Amino acid sequence: MLNSRTMKTIQFILSIVLVCLIFQGCDDEFVEVNTNPYAVNEVDAALLFAGAQRSHLGTWAAEHTIVQHFVNPYNQGATLGFNFNEDIDGVNNPKWNDSYPSVIRNLVQATNLLGEDTDRVNLLSMIRIWKAQVFMGLVDNYADVPYFEAGKAVSDIIYFPAYTDDEAIYEDLYNEITGGLSGLNSSGEFVSDDLFYGSNGSQPTNSASAQVEKWRKLGNSLLLRLGMRYSKIEPSRAASIASEAFAGGVMTSNDDNAFVKYDGNVYTWGDNNQLRDFSFFNYVAEPLVNQLKETNDPRGKYMIAKFEDPGAVANETNPNTDLDDQFGVPVGVSDLQLSDTSLGYRGPKGTGLDYSQVNIFAAASPAAPAFYVTYGQTSLLLAEAAFRGWISGDPETLYENGVRANMNIYTLYPNTAPIPTAEVDAYLAEPEVVYDASNALELINTQYWLANYRNGTEAFANVRRSGFPDLERNDFNDNLLANDGDGFVHRMTYPDREGSANSDSYIAAVSAIGGDNLISRVFWDN
Repeated sequence: MLNSRTMKTIQFILSIVLVCLIFQGCDDEFVEVNTNPYAVNEVDAALLFAGAQRSHLGTWAAEHTIVQHFVNPYNQGATLGFNFNEDIDGVNNPKWNDSYPSVIRNLVQATNLLGEDTDRVNLLSMIRIWKAQVFMGLVDNYADVPYFEAGKAVSDIIYFPAYTDDEAIYEDLYNEITGGLSGLNSSGEFVSDDLFYGSNGSQPTNSASAQVEKWRKLGNSLLLRLGMRYSKIEPSRAASIASEAFAGGVMTSNDDNAFVKYDGNVYTWGDNNQLRDFSFFNYVAEPLVNQLKETNDPRGKYMIAKFEDPGAVANETNPNTDLDDQFGVPVGVSDLQLSDTSLGYRGPKGTGLDYSQVNIFAAASPAAPAFYVTYGQTSLLLAEAAFRGWISGDPETLYENGVRANMNIYTLYPNTAPIPTAEVDAYLAEPEVVYDASNALELINTQYWLANYRNGTEAFANVRRSGFPDLERNDFNDNLLANDGDGFVHRMTYPDREGSANSDSYIAAVSAIGGDNLISRVFWDN
């Protein structure tokens, strides 16, 4: 008979054997049992790239308000912002929020998936060029931003990225664009997922050679844009880069435009869609309306409109688009003042104010295309470069080509018809539009301001760079005059959360740029 000690020993041995058998069985089926057959375990870098092509273009309440395209005249706390020279976190944040968490992270991850030795050279080159476009917009809005360490929380475990000097970022953006251009290979792969020129893109191609040709033009047009940023601070560098881009081959027609389509139902442009839901706050700034009226601009009817009830614009599908009947809201004026007709203002109308609003059925429709880089923009930049003697070509011809090109893209907006050539010709002959070498820079850059009616980031950057159009200062308060400010917004401030979530990097950046405020300047704006 076995004693108790022997029994315990046998039980222990049997337990060990049983555990080993169990673990052996688990090990054999561990991977199969613990793998979700429906999970996405691999991501194609091309899909990440395509998602990142829908990058941020600026918002109505932010960049478009700063350059006086748009006005929200309601001084009601959450609706405060640039019309009242106020630094409001929620108004400053969209560019940042719609760039880092998604676009930059996707582009960095796509690059990591491809690796340095990838044979998908065209995709990698497109990623480099497009990431430069995204970062250019971030720098133009905020100055120093996280760059070399941005988007690397997963790949490099960097949760608190350091900010990089804005001028140093621009130097590297030049390298990224030119490096991406040199990497494009007509004999390489066709990137079918490309939203611009892929199989189902807005401007589809069907071969690598055709797609690469489009991307060469896009990359060089971005390079031209980058080069022109230096015009105020370092003209010689601006001339060098502009010349290089021009020689490399920029966009030559609207067939080259880089844009994304929306259907207005499944895929909508969210910033436009909000204008329907919150139309009470939706008005056009007086300088824009006056410009359109004084020059009989045929684009005007698609850009702005008068609604019977400004608080319910979605209910009126056929608003008044006659330019003679349009009136813009003066900047720096509150809704209380505008409601007082004794002060000379137009007063209330319906559930809003008796002023023009953006046309939510055309240029500001949720189904409007999002134009990132266009032939019209490019031709106008070339006109300035030619006028300055930096490239060959006739400035007047380039100027008129840019205007015509922008007029022609309105056929791609909902509820529009082609603008007749006769109307375009008449517009180009208007006294305030016809090319005049003595006033060339103002003419060219005013047209650039109009051409960027739905690209607020680019409009904001170019107004600061060129000084045109010559907008009147918003004197609602002295917030933009303190500390040697000139009365204009020169940058947008960092999100408040950066001060706590990434405090060390944030503090260093604020010190480097001279303060996190609306009057500090991006390096090329000095």
